Amino acid sequence: MPNPSETSAGTIAALVVAAGRGTRLGRELPKQYVSIGGRTVLQRTLEALLSHEAVGTIQVVISEEDRARYAAAVEGLPRLSSPVIGGATRQQSVRNGLEALVSGPPALVLVHDAARPFVSRETIGRVIAACDATHGAIPVMPVTETVKRVESGMLTATIPREALATAQTPQGFPYAPLLAAHRKAAEAGNHELTDDAAVAALAGIEVRAVEGSRENVKLTNAEDFDRAERMLAMATETRIGQGFDVHQFGPGGSVWLCGVEIHHDRGLIGHSDADVGLHALTDALLGAIGDGDIGQHFPPSDPKWKGASSDRFLADAVRRVRERGGRVVNLDVTMVCESPKISPHRDAMRARVAEIAGIDVSRVAVKATTSEKMGFTGRGEGIVALATASVAMPTAA
Repeated sequence: MPNPSETSAGTIAALVVAAGRGTRLGRELPKQYVSIGGRTVLQRTLEALLSHEAVGTIQVVISEEDRARYAAAVEGLPRLSSPVIGGATRQQSVRNGLEALVSGPPALVLVHDAARPFVSRETIGRVIAACDATHGAIPVMPVTETVKRVESGMLTATIPREALATAQTPQGFPYAPLLAAHRKAAEAGNHELTDDAAVAALAGIEVRAVEGSRENVKLTNAEDFDRAERMLAMATETRIGQGFDVHQFGPGGSVWLCGVEIHHDRGLIGHSDADVGLHALTDALLGAIGDGDIGQHFPPSDPKWKGASSDRFLADAVRRVRERGGRVVNLDVTMVCESPKISPHRDAMRARVAEIAGIDVSRVAVKATTSEKMGFTGRGEGIVALATASVAMPTAA
């Protein structure tokens, strides 16, 4: 069996089933688009899968009427293929997703429920490790309570629980055999099988059981969502990072500040576009998650970053936050300069930073002050930016 650390990310795809309507929840929105802890269930599910380095492409199956909701939920997330439309049943939706992967078939596919946002890297890793060219694997939890058969309101039997387990996802399989099994089931008229292990079993694919997790629950009803909110509240901490950057004025006819180009009698000198505001914000986010600084990830000695647009730096810092299961709460930057005037461009700057970070503009502050003609900023020699960022992170991280 392969070790997940030795498996090429390009050979593993995750298929996320998100086409259901979630009617048992009793809300207008399908449950995968309901927010818990400030993010949609689907976004949390995708981020959980992306947290495992062995997972390459993610193929999401959605409902036709959810295209706009899906686009909003996944904005900024990496490694996502274009979504495909699901079928009338879960089984048909999975097959549609599998067929969408035919042009670049993975060796292994992990089929996961969109409504299981708390799947851990460890569970994903156990499933991957147990799969090979002829075996699938699913995470299971042993049944701990006494099981009774009930007919017409009466107990008719006690069922031995020693050999019973409840199934979870992701369920992993060699891709080609699973696709063949789904095609065979559809041709035989079997369209109501409730998980991929059942489809695989009908085709003779052996499926191994690995340890699941109590936290890997499927959110179904209102009580599940209330419990999820409580769990997130207890498992999240707020971290604060700060950033500082300075750039000197030089020849030019404009400056880039917080992603907005401002006409000026000079430019700012830097290896990239010298956007002092975005540089400080990038360092603030990296500081909040303890992941070095902008110079470490985008060294000025590397020619590929010469003249680069600094929105790439901030977007990368946001990606790093999300891959750790975190969420950007707010961003605050202050620029110290005599010129150019910041106030006429403040709203455009806030909007651009919010767009890059994938957060609401109400969570972004852009401020400016002068140094009262003192120091190098007072002499008009350059611009200073100071930034703070707050992020919500899982306490386990």
